[in-house]
Amino acid sequence: MRRVVVTGLGALTPIGKNLHEFWDGLKNGVSGADMITRFNTEKFKTKFACEVKGYDSSSYFDRKEANKLDLYSQFALVAAEEAVRDSGIDLQSVDKGRVGVIWSSGIGGLYTFYDAIKSYVLGDGSPRFSPFFIPKMISNIASGSISIKYGFRGPNFATVSACASSTHSLIDGLFLIKMGKADIIVAGGSEAAINEPGIGGFNAMQAMSTNNQEYSTASRPFDFTRDGFVMGEGAGSLILEDLDHARARGAKIYAELAGAGMTADAYHLTAPHPDGIGARDVMNLAIEDSGLKPEDIDYINVHGTATPLGDISEAKAIVDVFGEHAYKLNISATKSMTGHLLGAAGAVESIAAIMSIVHGIVPPTINFKVPDPSVDPKLNLTPNQAQAREINSVLSNTFGFGGHNASVVFRKAEF
Repeated sequence: MRRVVVTGLGALTPIGKNLHEFWDGLKNGVSGADMITRFNTEKFKTKFACEVKGYDSSSYFDRKEANKLDLYSQFALVAAEEAVRDSGIDLQSVDKGRVGVIWSSGIGGLYTFYDAIKSYVLGDGSPRFSPFFIPKMISNIASGSISIKYGFRGPNFATVSACASSTHSLIDGLFLIKMGKADIIVAGGSEAAINEPGIGGFNAMQAMSTNNQEYSTASRPFDFTRDGFVMGEGAGSLILEDLDHARARGAKIYAELAGAGMTADAYHLTAPHPDGIGARDVMNLAIEDSGLKPEDIDYINVHGTATPLGDISEAKAIVDVFGEHAYKLNISATKSMTGHLLGAAGAVESIAAIMSIVHGIVPPTINFKVPDPSVDPKLNLTPNQAQAREINSVLSNTFGFGGHNASVVFRKAEF
C-alpha cells in the first residue's frame, strides 16, 4: 500500500490564530484560558473557557458569506485555507477529482441551532426559520464548504465520534490514500461550542472545571487538584498526501502518518474503562499498524483532559503498553494550554505532535503542581516547561464520549 505524508498544516486556536503562533504558544507554555466573552455567564457554574482570541470574521469573510456560515464552519475554512496554502498545492494543475475533504466536528453548528430555537421559542410561534438554518447547523457542511471553495471533487464527508472525531478524519484519509482512492485529503476538525447550551450542558454532566478563581490555571491534566476539562474552540487542518505524489511535485514533507488504531471501550456513555482497556488496545493497534515497536515511540501527546477518571485510566494504559519504556517517554497534555477543542482536538494535537518532530521540542503539560498518587510517579509528564529531545516517532491519543478511541502515529520524514 502507498505511504501517506503530511505536506500542509493550518491552525486556529486559543493560543494562536495560525500555525506559527500556535507552536510558539505551545513551546512557551501559554494558557489560553480566560473569562468567557461570548455570553453572560452570571448564572453559570463555569465562567471561563479557551476562546480564540481576537477572532473577527470580517478579517476572513465578507458579511454576506459570514452570515451563511456557523462559527465552526468559519473556523474550518480559515484553518483549511492556511493548510492548503502551506502545502503549496497548485490549484490550477492538481487533479481535483483526486483531492478529497474529510472534516470533523463533535457537535457542529451549535450556535446556529441555539439561536434559531431561541428565536422561535421567544417569538410568536410562527416558524420563521432561516433557509440557511439547516445548512449552517449540520456537521458535514464544513467539509462541503471546503470542497466547494477549492473545487475538490474527491471523497467528501464528515466523521463524528465526539472528542475522537478529527483523529478519525485523519485515519479515514490515511486509509483512502493507502487504497488509492485519492492522492490528497484535506483532513481536520473544528468546534465552536462556547455558548449557553455548550457550557451549560457540560456543567450539567459535571465534566468541566468550575475553578473560576484560578481560571488561567484550571486545566490541570494529571494534577491531583484537577476538577474537569476547560472548554476550547478552534480548528486544525492537515494535508495528507501520497508520498509519491508529494515527491513528484516537490512538496515539503513535515512527517509521515505511519499508523492508526481504532477501538471502543464498550463500557459507559461518558466514563472511560477504569482499567484503560480501550486506550491500551488502541495504542497497541496504532503502533502495530505503523510497523514500529513500543520502544520506538519517543513522545505521546495524550488525550489528557484533566478529568478525574480519564487521566488515571490513560496513564495506566500507557504503562501497560510500554512497560519499562514508559519511563523513557515524554508525555504531555497540550489541552493544559488550548483547553479541550472537542471534535477538533485530534487534529490540533496531531499538529502539535508533528511540530514536536520537526523542531525536536516536547510541549509541556502546564499547571502541574500536585502529583496524583494514582498516576505512576515515574512517568515524565513534561511538567510546566518544554523539553528538548530528538523525536523520531510520536503517538497521539483521543478518546470520545461513547467509548470511541482513536490513536495515530507520526514519524520523522526520512525517505
